[in-house]
Amino acid sequence: MSQLLALVIVVFILLVGDLVAVRTKAWIPSMFVSAVLFLIGYWTFFPKEIVALAGVPSAVAVMMMYLLITNMGTLLSIKELKNQWKTIVIALSGILGIVAVLLSVGTLIFGFQTMVVAVPPLVGGVVSALIMSEGAKEAGLASLSVFAIVIYVMQGFAGYPLTSLVLKKEGKRLLKQYREGTLAAGEVAVTVESAPQVELKLFKRLPAKYNTEFFKFFRLSLVAYLAYLTSTLLAPIVSISPFVLALLFGVIATSVGFLEKQVLQKANGFGMAILVLMLFIFDGLKQATPGMLLEILVPLIGTIILGVIGMYIFSFVVGKILKVTKEMAFAVSLTALYGFPADYIITNEVINSLTDDEKEREALTSHMLPPMLVGGFVTVTIVSVVLAGIFVGFL
Repeated sequence: MSQLLALVIVVFILLVGDLVAVRTKAWIPSMFVSAVLFLIGYWTFFPKEIVALAGVPSAVAVMMMYLLITNMGTLLSIKELKNQWKTIVIALSGILGIVAVLLSVGTLIFGFQTMVVAVPPLVGGVVSALIMSEGAKEAGLASLSVFAIVIYVMQGFAGYPLTSLVLKKEGKRLLKQYREGTLAAGEVAVTVESAPQVELKLFKRLPAKYNTEFFKFFRLSLVAYLAYLTSTLLAPIVSISPFVLALLFGVIATSVGFLEKQVLQKANGFGMAILVLMLFIFDGLKQATPGMLLEILVPLIGTIILGVIGMYIFSFVVGKILKVTKEMAFAVSLTALYGFPADYIITNEVINSLTDDEKEREALTSHMLPPMLVGGFVTVTIVSVVLAGIFVGFL
């Protein structure tokens, strides 16, 4: 298969996912459709390395991930991060719910070792899945080594449609409040603040013609590099994910006027970055063969169902205490099943499906996107890796 044919095929799959999401008004998320089509492709005629063949090796995907996450930081002000403390508490409660239900009910049904392997990948990303997979392999548990990877690959099949469903309910509620003029004034102010251009305080004397796309990319990549460098320098003392620091550094760089908001969009690179990262995510599906899935189908389905139940119960209770709607609380918890960029993509799909009015979209974005982004980073990027480090010792 030639590189360009591979590129045409994988991009066509993403297009089909988009078209289905638009047609169904996000009731069927594009991520879900694309994941199914990639799975079918890998089981039939796709080369296993079709994504790399199309021009997206892991090194390119990691580069785009740094740029995208730093860019996401430009969407959040320091004030906004402080305002998201409820989101962090709810996200942690959802993870606690998964751990509590799987280590109690799940252990009784599927066994302790199976649940130990399942928890970190279920609340996290590829790093935690790989930690548990390697740990199981070293412990001589071959099937559980595969189980860790498949949990990571398949959890989105539950997360995508559920998130779309609850976000649509939350979006309709907020839209009704906005149209009735009952949405809190302070909250709307965040909306207005997040959309317009902000002055580059550190470059206010720079003529606009010199603020080229390459200058934007340079500043964005420099901030991402500083996040990575800080992470490596801190490594002997404390382990902090460079991706978490990239988000934080993006916030700081925007606050001091080094980066403008949504700098990647303004550099005309956002669409390509999302394309690359989505292909990298779906590349993980090549691990899930039909034989593997049949062997672990029952514990796989049971683990995901129990995990989602635990997540819902705990997030509902904590959301009630913090006066956050059950829909938003559950959506924030569900980010553990997929993280970034799926949380960003699904939220935007839902918002675009609810209204064509730009002001209304801004209002919905300001209320729904920040908690979804923060929730995803708390669960997938931070907590899951910590859990994996602890749980691998139980094998």
